[in-house]
Amino acid sequence: MQLSVTLLAAARSSSLLTERFDDDRPLDHAGWYEVLRAAPGFGPLAAAELRYCSPTPRSRATGDALGLTPLVQPALRDCDMGRWRGRTLAEVTAVEPAAVDRWLADPRAAPHGGEPLLAFIARVGAWLDTRPADDGTRMVAIAEPSVVRAVLVYALKAPPSTYWNIDVPPLSTATVSGRPGWWSLRLGAGRPS
Repeated sequence: MQLSVTLLAAARSSSLLTERFDDDRPLDHAGWYEVLRAAPGFGPLAAAELRYCSPTPRSRATGDALGLTPLVQPALRDCDMGRWRGRTLAEVTAVEPAAVDRWLADPRAAPHGGEPLLAFIARVGAWLDTRPADDGTRMVAIAEPSVVRAVLVYALKAPPSTYWNIDVPPLSTATVSGRPGWWSLRLGAGRPS
């Protein structure tokens, strides 16, 4: 069974300077403008037989603005950041520097009381591996950049520390193709022209 899943990072909901853990804010004005401006280039994504999104307002709005009408997938939610939810990295570092260091260094650590990085990667990987589809099925999944990074780490069987080295800007795409347990990354596929 050969599947193709194009991952699309949701449009932004805030300035990158105010990115917050487990951010559930809707698209801001700039985010809406970016989606509308980029929409013609994402036309080929409409050919996907299965269309999914994370439950965040900005992922749902990105999919709807592109006319994809994606199905919400709870497994594509952002990493549960526990008591750090809604705070910036700078805010958390100012009051819990040792906890932040531990979280960044150990993928099994969850000093915030939420989900460890390893569990997050495993969750989105399990979602990827259990997509119901026939051979050749094309899918699109709109999610937070953190979810896209986690899927890529899982698909490539990369060390968890790789997660911190993948930059996923808003409205960027990456495509993984293959079958459960055997995925390949295809760069440039599904990108706007």
